Amino acid sequence: MATFYLSTGVPLLKSDSTRVADRLASCRNVSDAFGIEAKSGRMYVQSKQIALIRCSRIAEQREVASYKGSLDTDQDISNSTFDHQSNGFPLSRMKLTTNSRRKTKIVCTIGPSTSSREMIWKLAEMGMNVARLNMSHGDHSSHQKTIDLVKEYNAQFKDKVIAIMLDTKGPEVRSGDVPKPISLKDGQEFNFTIKRGVSTEDTVSVNYDDFISDVEVGDSVLVDGGMMLLTVKSKTNDLVKCVVTDGGELKSRRHLNVRGKSATLPSITDKDWEDIKFGVDNQVDFYAVSFVKDARVVHELKDYLKSCNADIHVIVKIESADSIPNLHSILSASDGAMVARGDLGAELPIEEVPLLQETIIKRCQSMQKPVIVATNMLESMIDHPTPTRAEVSDISIAVREGADAIMLSGETAHGKYPLKAVNGMHTVALRMESSLPVNSTTPNPLSVHKRHMGDMLAFHTTTMANTLKTPIIVFTRTGSMAILLSHYRPCSTIFAFTDDDRIKQRLVLYHGVMPIYMQFSSDAEETFSRALELLLDKGHVVDGDHVTLVQSGAQPIWRKESIHHIQVRRILG
Repeated sequence: MATFYLSTGVPLLKSDSTRVADRLASCRNVSDAFGIEAKSGRMYVQSKQIALIRCSRIAEQREVASYKGSLDTDQDISNSTFDHQSNGFPLSRMKLTTNSRRKTKIVCTIGPSTSSREMIWKLAEMGMNVARLNMSHGDHSSHQKTIDLVKEYNAQFKDKVIAIMLDTKGPEVRSGDVPKPISLKDGQEFNFTIKRGVSTEDTVSVNYDDFISDVEVGDSVLVDGGMMLLTVKSKTNDLVKCVVTDGGELKSRRHLNVRGKSATLPSITDKDWEDIKFGVDNQVDFYAVSFVKDARVVHELKDYLKSCNADIHVIVKIESADSIPNLHSILSASDGAMVARGDLGAELPIEEVPLLQETIIKRCQSMQKPVIVATNMLESMIDHPTPTRAEVSDISIAVREGADAIMLSGETAHGKYPLKAVNGMHTVALRMESSLPVNSTTPNPLSVHKRHMGDMLAFHTTTMANTLKTPIIVFTRTGSMAILLSHYRPCSTIFAFTDDDRIKQRLVLYHGVMPIYMQFSSDAEETFSRALELLLDKGHVVDGDHVTLVQSGAQPIWRKESIHHIQVRRILG
């Protein structure tokens, strides 16, 4: 066993004190304290030292191999092997084995195609990590059925879990009902009116009274996410007159956007508040809040949740033009973000969307908050059994940019091939992860917040796990250390043991984290042994494997004079 201790109150061993005593005073950061030899796996003291280090050389080295063969879709990265490359610094690439585990999580929208008990179980086995309830469709009764089924699934397993995300409808501007689809031709005049119940060949109602004041002559009105485009030519007190630029078939209740503008509706509508209360009553794990324009909306919702004593995290959906100037304050107030590319691409120039996606992902990573990439990821699989090559590339880009999760909407809600869509997303994400280069010695030290001990522990745990090619085991009651570890993106799985079901469900959204429920013993060694036995029993590790174990966090499980430590252990069945 190799152990690295960081202690604020424990003296050094006598055998180590002579070697490091005259170096202690000059050490300011834990990152100055130690290094690891990439070839031997041995930790060593650097020029500055504040910690006690007792290390034995890891006797058995992992098999070194490059990826060969076909992709297995039932894979677990915890036992992966690596291919060392050299272009200035050591790189590694994971080999897909029959036990490889996908790190990027999958959010599935539940709808008519997938609302049965059988389908929810199958989606989970295919790779669903989060079940999304789209409150724009269905009623509380149908969503209640889904929540009950997910909770039934979660109650059966210690090492499997599905989180529940309630997605609010938000202030959507939609056209009215039409008896039959209206065919819009290029160059044709067509009108929108705020009068209710109007539906003719050249005029249809809008559900938003301020639509007249929000649009100006020359504005572009996008219908159904940009499937049709009209240009505003003039307006009266109750009518907006347009000319069709890009025609199509207008059906009932299509979404309307004005390019470069957001509706002046509140981000949380009366219906949304009813749905939010429904989520509180059912203890959902996340809210995805639509059309967030500023941080005030997030604070308002969090104040309400606090008054209800509800432990639910707020994921902001970035999908309106008004949200971009306020992006930093919105993300700071939230618990995570979703890049909702549909409306984002309708309200802003479509060529800006990929750049915004990358920016939002990077900002969330810097803030240690989860980020979901959503909309049109496998849109063609609503009607077809295989994805387009462009969709495959789209998933790969989101994975490569570092998204915590990727999302399916209509593909699983009402598509013809929901299970194939999930399996396809799983396979593409896993294959992309296997090809990503990983720095095998240390994560970027510039990203470490050196004033926080938790960050330092996560940084050095990742360093050790990457160098020694081991999965990570962490024990947590709040989820804080598991989240920090996820931020540093270790190359292997983070097994996060917790004695809190709510924390278990929340952690499933984070990149690379596999949450496992387990009651903690008052004795640390007993808890460690039970955790290793569970991993062996479930097949997540095998006899002879090494694991990196970290003990720390906002609320240490075993408090000993504020000690923090990292251990490398060999599993003996």
